[in-house]
Amino acid sequence: MGKQLTLVLGGARAGKSTYAQRLAEVGERVLFVATAEARDAEMSARIVAHQASRPAEWGTLEEPLDLVSAMAREVSGYDTVLLDCLTLWVSNLMLDDPDVDLPAQAEWLLELYREQDASWIVVSNEVGLGVVPATKLGRVYADELGRFNQIVAAEADEVWFMAAGLPLNLKALSRDSTA
Repeated sequence: MGKQLTLVLGGARAGKSTYAQRLAEVGERVLFVATAEARDAEMSARIVAHQASRPAEWGTLEEPLDLVSAMAREVSGYDTVLLDCLTLWVSNLMLDDPDVDLPAQAEWLLELYREQDASWIVVSNEVGLGVVPATKLGRVYADELGRFNQIVAAEADEVWFMAAGLPLNLKALSRDSTA
C-alpha cells in the first residue's frame, strides 16, 4: 500500500490513540509526534501513560506549538508518522496567539504531508457533539477545531470515527451515500 493520510476522530476516551497506534504498527519506521504540554499533574500522568504505551523503537518528537517546522526537520527517513493530536495543538496555538490563522496552519501541515513520502495517521477530537460550551473561548475553540478537522478530513484518504473503542469508516460511508 502506498502513502496515505488517515484521520482518527472521536470524543474523549473513545479509543482514538489506541486505534491510531494499531494502524501505525504496520510501519517499519514510525515517528510519534506529540503535541501535549504537561501543565498539571493529571496531564503529566496522561503523557507518561501514552509514552509507556508506545513501542520503544518508535522515534518521538514532542512539539506543542511550532509543529510544522519541527516535523519538517524530523520526518525524513520515517515511513509512518503518527500525530497525536490536533486537538491539543490547536488549543496550544489559540492560547499562545488568539489571532492565529488556524486554516493557514492546517494548510501548512497538509503541505508538509504532501512533500513527504511517509503515511500519516492524525488524531483529533470531535468536540462538536456535546453541550455548547458556556464560555466564548470554549465556543470559538469548538468552532475552530471543527473547521480544522474538516480541512484535514477533506484531504484524508481515510477518516475513522471512534466511539466506545469501535471504529467507523466515515470516508467509506461518505462515498456510499454519494453513489
